[in-house]
Amino acid sequence: MPSERTSKSKVTHVSHEEWTREGLAIIVVGASGDLAKKKTFPSLLSLFNDELLPLNTKIYGFARSKMTDEQLREKLRPYLSKYEDTVVQDFLDRCFYQSGRGYGDVDSWQELNTKLTNFEEEATENENNKSNRLFYFAIPPNVFAETGEAIKTSCMAPNVPAIDRSSPSPAGFSRMIVEKPFGRDLESCKDILHRLGQHFDESNLFRIDHYLGKEMVQNLMVMRFGNLWMEQIWNRNSVECVMLTFKEPFGTEGRGGYFDQYGIIRDIIQNHLLQVMCLLCMECPNKLDGPEAGEKIRDEKVRVLESMPPVTLDEVFLGQYEGYTDDETITNKQSNCPTFALVRCFINNPRWAGVPIVFKAGKALNERKAEMRIQFKDAPAAEQLFGTKVPRNEIVMKLQPRETIYMKSNIKTPGFGSAPIQSELEVKYDTRYFNSSTESNPDAYSRLILDVLRGRSASFVRSDELVRAWEIFTPLLHQIEEENIQPHIYEAGSRGPDGADAWSAEKSGYVRNDEYVYHDGTVCRKSSL
Repeated sequence: MPSERTSKSKVTHVSHEEWTREGLAIIVVGASGDLAKKKTFPSLLSLFNDELLPLNTKIYGFARSKMTDEQLREKLRPYLSKYEDTVVQDFLDRCFYQSGRGYGDVDSWQELNTKLTNFEEEATENENNKSNRLFYFAIPPNVFAETGEAIKTSCMAPNVPAIDRSSPSPAGFSRMIVEKPFGRDLESCKDILHRLGQHFDESNLFRIDHYLGKEMVQNLMVMRFGNLWMEQIWNRNSVECVMLTFKEPFGTEGRGGYFDQYGIIRDIIQNHLLQVMCLLCMECPNKLDGPEAGEKIRDEKVRVLESMPPVTLDEVFLGQYEGYTDDETITNKQSNCPTFALVRCFINNPRWAGVPIVFKAGKALNERKAEMRIQFKDAPAAEQLFGTKVPRNEIVMKLQPRETIYMKSNIKTPGFGSAPIQSELEVKYDTRYFNSSTESNPDAYSRLILDVLRGRSASFVRSDELVRAWEIFTPLLHQIEEENIQPHIYEAGSRGPDGADAWSAEKSGYVRNDEYVYHDGTVCRKSSL
């Protein structure tokens, strides 16, 4: 190991945890693919740079491509340019490669296991008596089963039941990070769960949804349950509607062949936005931090999902941007695949009964944005008191592109006027906490990988969550496909299809204040009000 990393270590918030003093082998399955190169390895480097990985760490890529260790390093290097050359080189020196004829090639996994065992023996000779293994599945779901079977047979850490204990490697954990999609309907989801469940216990499986690693989403626990005033207004008595939005300004861009099999509801709403909504609306568990909090938080998320009836077609507005099927990778030129959707749901429990929950997601729209927005009811008698319409309060939490929390509040018009106008109380993370070009929030993948190493499950999707989420959306998705429901066509770069805003307002009860402008840090003079 390079001396500058093994001779000293920085004290971090995880330094007291036992796994940081043990050996660690990370196996990235599908190491030659885009996900691994663009997300997994850069996130591992981020953890390495912040000294959040154990000193004795090695990273092994596994894929079908024929490559040497050095060829893997050169393929990764262009994606790691954010960091200093010396840090990148130190990281790449710890990266190695193992090829296989397929992901279920037991002989190749046994060969890798021999390398892992040799590393673990060296790592534990000096300081530690344990070494752990983390497997990252950056592969499509159709090869999960064969990969899982081969790993369970040949490459698990030796403390796992039903494994050959004759290996001299010391005992340690074996954990699996699994990427979405987790099926495309209820039946296929159950099939994937069954295939993985044959080989791994639920406690070893970490199904990743990177939205659960975003700062604003992780902030929800403290925001909701760490502020006295929040609980008093977070219910059907004060809230008019809840809106969760995802917008991006580009289309499929060569990924149409994949996207056309899923559509925007499966790709964004049924997983990312639904997961965020659960945290936004769940009841408070009796533990919110620490390893034991994971199951308690996930129990509450499931209770939210169990209170939601399946979505019906009359609660959906679908769109498709003009030119969608021009993507050469889309073979069905008559595709009705939605690239835009508005979906209204309800949570039938005492806190939220009757409050519309509206999901909005779309591609090729006018901006990049992901946010949570809660609009409150009208202030009592405000119009009578002030002689004019008084805008509703809102809390907005922006997930991207700039992490921001703001509350839209009413103040007096500056100067001689007295009419209420809407302004905001806000916190911008990039200027409030990261006022240097060299500082930033950790990315979602880095955050989630660290959670797996720590054994914290709160930010990962449990199997019963998946099943219930698909029960809510599968009937609708099948109806759209079987009845060939046609989406509304909209111009790329617009807000979405004609009629979408009116539909949303009618279904949600949301009242838009057209006079309000969010100035995003600029000074708003009296003359511009």
